[in-house]
Amino acid sequence: MGDAAFVSAPARDPADPEPVADTKATAAFGLGLLAAVTGLAVGGIVPATMALALARQAREELRAGEGWRTGAGRVRWAERLSWLALALAALTLLTLTVWLFLRGVHFGTQDFPPTVN
Repeated sequence: MGDAAFVSAPARDPADPEPVADTKATAAFGLGLLAAVTGLAVGGIVPATMALALARQAREELRAGEGWRTGAGRVRWAERLSWLALALAALTLLTLTVWLFLRGVHFGTQDFPPTVN
C-alpha cells in the first residue's frame, strides 16, 4: 500500500481564478421557486418563463466558464420548478375552462326591454 493510497490532487496554480457562483443560476432558481409556489394561481407563468430564459443563459455561461463558475444544480432545479409551474398553470386553466363549459358560462343576465326579441 504505502504512499500510493494517499496521492493528493495537484496543487492549484495561484494564477487560477477562484470558482464563482453564477448569479443567473441563482436568480433562475429563485424565479423557478416563486413560479412553482404561484403556479396554481396562474401567476407562475411569468416568473417561470423568465426562469427558463435565465436558466438557458446560465447554462451557456457555465459552459463558457470552463469549471470556474458553479451553479449547475441550481440551473437544473430552476428548469424543473419552472416546468412544474407551467404544468400547474395549464391544469388550472383547463379545469377552469371545463368548469365554465359545464356551468354554461352565465356571466350576467340580459336586460332587454320586453319589445326586443
